Amino acid sequence: MIARLFTIVLVALALGGCAEPPYNNVDNSQLKTLIAQGIPLYDVRRPEEWRETGVVKDSRKLTFVDAAGRMNPEFLPDFTARVGKNDPVILICRTGNRTGSLARELADLGYTQIYNVRDGITRWISEGHPVVRN
Repeated sequence: MIARLFTIVLVALALGGCAEPPYNNVDNSQLKTLIAQGIPLYDVRRPEEWRETGVVKDSRKLTFVDAAGRMNPEFLPDFTARVGKNDPVILICRTGNRTGSLARELADLGYTQIYNVRDGITRWISEGHPVVRN
């Protein structure tokens, strides 16, 4: 009986870990399609990161966290003033980790059309896609 209950708990935990995130992960091909559709792309890295690598053309720059990982207190008010809860929005960072966390938080706040660029600007650049510097 205990062994069966233990097995059920393990299966439930395993299935819970496989749940789809409440947002869409996209690759660079999908990113280009979304941009062509006019969906805004927000680069949520820090200014020194933008300067170091450049950004995808027409990115809107809005810093999510500081170098210590603390949320920028201006981020959420700025973001919510710019993006409606039912508006599609694309998020990009260096590797997709920050934006994955941010996308989950935004979904919890009621945002319904969030696209996270899997592997971030790092993959974009490694695949030879252009960036702009400013």
